Amino acid sequence: MTGRKRSLSGIRVTGRFHIGNYLGAGVNYVRLQDDYESYIFVADYHTLTTKPNAREFTDDLYEMVMDLIAIGVDPDRTVIYRQSSIPMVAELTLLLAMVTPLSWVQRVPTFKDKVREQPDNVNLGLFEYPVLQSADIIIVKGDVVPVGRDQAPHLELTREITRRFNRIYRPVFPEPQIVLNPEAPIIKGTDGKTKMSKSLNNIIGVTDAPEVIRKQVMSMVTDTKRIYKTQPGHPRTCNVCAFYKLFFDDWEHYWDLCRKAQIGCQDKKKLLAERIIERFAPFRERRAGLTRERIDAVLKAGAERAQDVAGHTMVEVRDAIGLPPYSRA
Repeated sequence: MTGRKRSLSGIRVTGRFHIGNYLGAGVNYVRLQDDYESYIFVADYHTLTTKPNAREFTDDLYEMVMDLIAIGVDPDRTVIYRQSSIPMVAELTLLLAMVTPLSWVQRVPTFKDKVREQPDNVNLGLFEYPVLQSADIIIVKGDVVPVGRDQAPHLELTREITRRFNRIYRPVFPEPQIVLNPEAPIIKGTDGKTKMSKSLNNIIGVTDAPEVIRKQVMSMVTDTKRIYKTQPGHPRTCNVCAFYKLFFDDWEHYWDLCRKAQIGCQDKKKLLAERIIERFAPFRERRAGLTRERIDAVLKAGAERAQDVAGHTMVEVRDAIGLPPYSRA
């Protein structure tokens, strides 16, 4: 992988992938490993800002890494590791905090969102989240960072912090470029109102068992203007029909049937469920062959590679700042 630009992605520990995760980020992870030296870390430090006991999300961590590999992320081409296995990240976060103006962090909109979500747990780590995120990216000297539009303000802050560090000391870090996936669709949950989210229980899984996916799809809110099957439907405002555009090449045919009241909402959901199950069958098969021992080996190998890169970076950082080199035991 030497000689290629480096891509860096991080994922909070939330468990198995749902369709929003896969189409919004997972597709990009698989695509980028063809053209970049790809790094993906499981953000367990970040997860501690909302779940302070890491033992509580250990199972979800394994589930997530299994899904990463199941959807096509290849550990031979992508370095997969736990954030907490790179202790230098915490040191770099502290050093970046020394050159990051308070006002820069205060303007990041997601902090206010998190305060509303968890008013009883507004911790300093939550506030400093964007600085930790910046350390994650630049410690491996990520050239590009694929993100959704909601994360763009965080990445712009990382770019500002990088420029400021390089200006105060000397150029150490490349300025990471934001990579948005223009093809990533906006995926609403089964409620038809909000973004797909496990916390809102409005998801459709990617590697879940077929019977689970059927149950999730059949719970979807459909055309709220259509009371009876004999009434013409309104596919443009129906969330189920929106999914047809993602999973059916001939979606216009089904939209036309809906407008003519030749297919009912329940029938549309049944067809959609079977198509989703069929589309993701290879992922389920690949995942079935994975074990925790295999995931431990992947994370161990990834940590060793990431630690090597991070260690070299921190030698440069400490020298640029004027700190003494690490002492040797």
